[in-house]
Amino acid sequence: MKNNNRLIYGIRPVIEAINNGKEIEKVILQRGIGSEMFKELFWLIRQREIPFQYVPQERLNRFTHGNHQGVVCFLSQIVYQKIEDIVPLLYENGRVPFVLLLDKITDVRNVGAIVRTAECAGVDAIILPDKGSASINEDAVKSSAGALQLVPICRHNHLKDVIKYLKNSGLQIVACTEKASTNYNQPLPYSDPICVIMGSEGEGITADYLSLCDHHVKIPMLGKIASLNVSVAAGIMLFEVVRQRNELK
Repeated sequence: MKNNNRLIYGIRPVIEAINNGKEIEKVILQRGIGSEMFKELFWLIRQREIPFQYVPQERLNRFTHGNHQGVVCFLSQIVYQKIEDIVPLLYENGRVPFVLLLDKITDVRNVGAIVRTAECAGVDAIILPDKGSASINEDAVKSSAGALQLVPICRHNHLKDVIKYLKNSGLQIVACTEKASTNYNQPLPYSDPICVIMGSEGEGITADYLSLCDHHVKIPMLGKIASLNVSVAAGIMLFEVVRQRNELK
């Protein structure tokens, strides 16, 4: 068990952290707890759309030897933002929005490396799901070389609704998927407002999200291995956007 100054445990301390506006990465809950105070905490978690997970008591005991009362909370390394607050400001400031959405990427080092590349490519914001994605912990921050403190990170509950919002805001949605027939480096509307979606190496992009995309592109594989590491693939995609945008300047 590591000493973690971003860990809070106990029902009342976690309630107070939420009510005091602390940025919460996730809350771990013990199965089978049904006290009134626990119900109050759970109501807050759902109201604030804070990621949570139920686990056996033994799992919680690994985080702390203290009296956790069935609740362990991890404070976030960063302050999350909302994409609905960012896109209008980009337009107001005369920028052509360049957004990256990461679907179900669970390796913290990959997330950190992608954020680092995205910052170098001039990405305006990165969108993550609030569940099924890697936590933004110390390893992610280290892998990002500080970029997680520079690029706005948006965490949302319903990515399908987020994609619809981006489309309604004038962004072209481009999915990088091995199922595509078009190569990523073909002339595409990369100079327009754009959101690039990258999925996990195992599952790829969720089918519901793919159905909403305006373009599907692939990075052709010439060797025997069927796919690239997602952080490498993201770098290729993002800098192709940069290349095509620069050619039109």
